[in-house]
Amino acid sequence: MPDLLEEFRAVVAALGRAGAPFAVCGGIAMGIHARPRATIDIDLLVPPAAVPDVARAAATLGFEQRLRGPVRLGGGAVVMHGLTKMVPGDPEVLMLDVIEARPGATALAWESRVAADWEGVAVSVVSREGLITLKRLRGSPQDLADIHALEVNE
Repeated sequence: MPDLLEEFRAVVAALGRAGAPFAVCGGIAMGIHARPRATIDIDLLVPPAAVPDVARAAATLGFEQRLRGPVRLGGGAVVMHGLTKMVPGDPEVLMLDVIEARPGATALAWESRVAADWEGVAVSVVSREGLITLKRLRGSPQDLADIHALEVNE
């Protein structure tokens, strides 16, 4: 498996060079706000107009569009663009999920983003409240455990 944290550092740097707006969400945001936990992908929240900029910046690192178009989840409340990176000689595929901040819960999460220090690097991350809002959209057992951890570690 590619080193997820090294790949995350590279993605953050590439987006910074491109001037592409983003906010970290998902498992890496959990590590920033509450406690580190295992995750297998990088999740970013971005304004819809910035999706092409994010995809171009990620392409410089070897990420490619997974599908022809975005996936719509939660009755259309979540619009996600899947990018993947294959590392030669490694059977695992690294996933970068780019979620559009559209009216509703994703826009609320985007508007609540904060600047955070992650291993000495400044990154934009959805707030605790924004992360809870996003996790409630899916409501998986992992999301419910994450919500609990976020609420306990306030």
